Amino acid sequence: MKVIVKNIAELVQVEEVIKEKVSGKEMKNLSTLKDAFLCMEDGLITDFGFMCNLTEIEEQSNLKVIDAKGGMVFPTWIDAHSHLVFGGTRELEFVDRINGLTYQEIANRGGGILNSAEKLANTSEEKLYASASKRLIELIKMGTGALEIKSGYGLSTESELKMLRVIKRLKENFPITIKATFLGAHAVPLKYKNNKKEYLKLIAEEMIPLVAKDNLADYIDVFCEKGYFSVADMEYIVNASKAYDLIPKVHVNQFNSIGGIPAAVKLDALSVDHLEVMNPKDIDALKGTRTMPTLLPSCSFFLKIPYAPARKMIDQGLPVALATDYNPGSTPSGNMNFVLSLACIQMNMNPEEAINAATINAAYAMGISKTEGSIAKGKKGNIFITNKIPSYSFIPYNFGHNCIERVFINGIEFDR
Repeated sequence: MKVIVKNIAELVQVEEVIKEKVSGKEMKNLSTLKDAFLCMEDGLITDFGFMCNLTEIEEQSNLKVIDAKGGMVFPTWIDAHSHLVFGGTRELEFVDRINGLTYQEIANRGGGILNSAEKLANTSEEKLYASASKRLIELIKMGTGALEIKSGYGLSTESELKMLRVIKRLKENFPITIKATFLGAHAVPLKYKNNKKEYLKLIAEEMIPLVAKDNLADYIDVFCEKGYFSVADMEYIVNASKAYDLIPKVHVNQFNSIGGIPAAVKLDALSVDHLEVMNPKDIDALKGTRTMPTLLPSCSFFLKIPYAPARKMIDQGLPVALATDYNPGSTPSGNMNFVLSLACIQMNMNPEEAINAATINAAYAMGISKTEGSIAKGKKGNIFITNKIPSYSFIPYNFGHNCIERVFINGIEFDR
């Protein structure tokens, strides 16, 4: 089926030559075409240009013409960090924080990740899949066209594999690109509270081989943070995964800078995520590397913790990506449009930088920059059409409102 989208007020993030990522000052550049058309065929973008160059549309049985009616067209957002699969919500902890408890205090008394692990252990695989599917449909309708999903609420071999099997089913049954990340080292379960070394051994010697055996994950992750896993722990887990070709994407610098970033760079991590607390050595360690800094501003918003210093990082020549961190405890929202708003309002990114961070750079952080993240010939036909808006800056400006009218994945309108 050939699809032509016509009467596009502005076609955003167009590329004649596909870029792997954009860094520093380059992030302020955003290529667009006004009064444009877009063609997709067999799931891929085949052509685009100005409306005046669109040849007469012939009546064809295998041709579908979509009138954008003066709306804008964007490539779908790429969410490179999420925890979409979970057993239950944690709104009681939300109330606890309102009443003065910190994230760490809640975790110390059995809340937080351990709370989610208990709920997940008591939830069937079928129920996990049904609830995650409902959330995924909602995200796609809000413009997300690719998603990384982590395990990490299992904290046992059985439950971690259960989570990853659910993610695999989502991959098989939804048209968007989904990447799975094994995050067994998310927290130390109560059973191993006084013997973390034994839990690390379980991850390295039992969980990772089983995950690899059934091809359940693309990436490996570790929550490298005080009170969770040390830099040495992270190095141990990542090195144990190398024999199974799991690429590291790691949590670092959420509450403290403990040397996780230089270590992750040495481990050739695809991304380092969170980065709310950064010092000059952390920024210097990322310069000139292949590791993508991925920022999660809606986590800062929800927990009332510092925002990652995006402005400082970009001004020093780094690339940054944006993601939601969608999870039941610290970010119960997968709305990438709101993430862009926070990036602009709270982290002083301009709209061009935020759009680049949520498309091209986020695609890099998922390892899919050759096929997604921009409007380019040969890339997937993953787009969304907005209603009439005055400019692309209106999306982060108009926070809390949905400007998206139609979403297409692989050239087909998503209508579940």
